[in-house]
Amino acid sequence: MKEKADIGLIGLAVMGENLVLNMERNGYTVAVYNRTVEKVEQFINGRGKDKKFIGAATIEEFVHALERPRKVMMLVKAGKPVDDFIEMVIPLLEEGDIIIDGGNSHYPDTIRRTKMVESKGLLYIGTGVSGGEEGALMGPSIMPGGSAAAWPHVKDIFQSISARVEDGTPCCDWVGSDGAGHFVKMVHNGIEYGDMQLISEAYFLMKNLLGMNADEMHEVFREWNKGELDSYLIEITRDILAFRDEDGEPLLEKILDTAGQKGTGKWTGISALDLGIPLTLIGESVFARCLSALKEERVEASKILSGPQVKFSGDKKQFIEYIRQALYASKIISYAQGFTLLREAAKEYSWELNYGEIALMWRGGCIIRSAFLADIKDSFDADNNLSNLLLSPFFREKVESSQEGWRKVCAVALENGIPVPAFTSALSYFDGYRTERLPANMLQAQRDYFGAHTYERLDKPRGEFFHTNWTGRGGDTASSTYNA
Repeated sequence: MKEKADIGLIGLAVMGENLVLNMERNGYTVAVYNRTVEKVEQFINGRGKDKKFIGAATIEEFVHALERPRKVMMLVKAGKPVDDFIEMVIPLLEEGDIIIDGGNSHYPDTIRRTKMVESKGLLYIGTGVSGGEEGALMGPSIMPGGSAAAWPHVKDIFQSISARVEDGTPCCDWVGSDGAGHFVKMVHNGIEYGDMQLISEAYFLMKNLLGMNADEMHEVFREWNKGELDSYLIEITRDILAFRDEDGEPLLEKILDTAGQKGTGKWTGISALDLGIPLTLIGESVFARCLSALKEERVEASKILSGPQVKFSGDKKQFIEYIRQALYASKIISYAQGFTLLREAAKEYSWELNYGEIALMWRGGCIIRSAFLADIKDSFDADNNLSNLLLSPFFREKVESSQEGWRKVCAVALENGIPVPAFTSALSYFDGYRTERLPANMLQAQRDYFGAHTYERLDKPRGEFFHTNWTGRGGDTASSTYNA
């Protein structure tokens, strides 16, 4: 074994432990450290036994074990723990050494940390890592950003341990400066929220509207996973529906209907609001989880509030196909919104993002991996300046061909009082985006009436603002807060 390690990792929780095993399997010697030193000993004497690992009992010993330029990677809880470890290792490092944050840090923190670490003569990488436990071990999607000068030193390691698509291309490439990598990972997680909510709504309709049992739904998802919906999340949904508890009953129906979240979906929604991007589907997916958490209130409300009696009398097989169309079309909307947010963030933070490469990075290893992403890559390879995926010839045709089923599903769900917030918000976005004239003229008139916020006119050039004395009691003074 080499005397010095190629890279070091702080944090031997599930992701960290599996990621270093992945690195070692690909030929790298790895130094490992954990604040709870017993974890290091357990790992070295357990899963890491007789492998190319250097265990460190102190942070000084850990840093000393690394080849220069030292590559210190952290997989610790986002927030203060990251800052604490950065402060801990900086005095032990030398010019050109690299600090890597592989956790789910909020991108503004990564922007701040990159600037601070670079001011010390060091380099910084904030990288998204997606794929869960299995992905970390067998090949995750890796989305690095930060100090560009650091990329050549970690490129071979990152790309050798990442997932690969069919032609062998690694699902890892340099994203951009400062917080770009963590922003892309955040949007990935937001889209993940959307995909999961859409699948859950499809399941809910099959169960509560069509009266299907777990075995029947398992077969539907098994078939869907062979077609254009082929994805990791459809695959695991298929498996979940087939899983039985010890008594032989479907385990799914015994799981409490309250969903948790770690905050990345919320961050995505807040970023969209800050940048003025209508990320409606992901926003509804976050709110659906919040609503699910109100379990006790919902139980009480179900005893007081009533809705229509659920009944279905149509062609069940045809309606399952309509649900598939609604799921596929809504999925297109989710990704269209997500990539629009990436485009606006690139303008705001001066990032040069390659949207086709981002789709490729998500093509394998990560939670949202799917055949669908190859079509997104093709669309952006054809036009990296595409303003919205809905305008690409491929996705325009797909959405138009799915409209009939999508609209029927939303209408029938609403008629029967079955909540499908992601399906309906996606359809409303589509209808709003394709509408030449929206009722925002009324909004602007109202704003000008009560706050003199001014408005633009259709018969005048853009950029000219007008104020009307609507009541005859107001003056001619207008507010300067047109965009407030």
